[in-house]
Amino acid sequence: MSVALQRRQAKKEAEEALSRLQEMAREQAERFAPYATQAKEAAALRIQQARGWTAPRLQTAAQRVEDTVAPRVAELLTTAAQKVEPVPAAPRRRVPRALVYVGVGAVGLAAVYAVLRLRQAAQDAEWQANLESAREQVRHTREQLAEKARQTRERFRGGSTSASEAEASPETVSEGSSELNGRVTR
Repeated sequence: MSVALQRRQAKKEAEEALSRLQEMAREQAERFAPYATQAKEAAALRIQQARGWTAPRLQTAAQRVEDTVAPRVAELLTTAAQKVEPVPAAPRRRVPRALVYVGVGAVGLAAVYAVLRLRQAAQDAEWQANLESAREQVRHTREQLAEKARQTRERFRGGSTSASEAEASPETVSEGSSELNGRVTR
């Protein structure tokens, strides 16, 4: 016999055996169906009874655990959490924005005021220098006028000058010049 023929024959025998087993299973299922239904109903009844008996006991056990064990467990968990928790960083103080803006504005105003005062001081120094220069020019002009006045007096008197007149002439000239120009004083 060839291998292919052997395979076909083995396959046919397996199919026949399978169909016989299926038929026996159907017969047994029909035979045991009432027993299975009866066992299902009995099991459902027993499960219902077991649940009725177990429920109050579980409720009582839950109350006991809640009253006795749970506080201890909660306390242990709280203690463990406190030990595990990292040390909090120092609280960072935050300055309100409005206060920061006011501070920045005050610093800005102080800077502007300082700049204005420096400019005013520089301008005052410049004016003071100009004033000194003007005073020097006035002194120089007064001295020139005094010299011309002395020369003019000498011409009118006829050229004779004494030592006493030469000494007195700057004072009289300065008196005269102060009368002519009220700003020029020594």
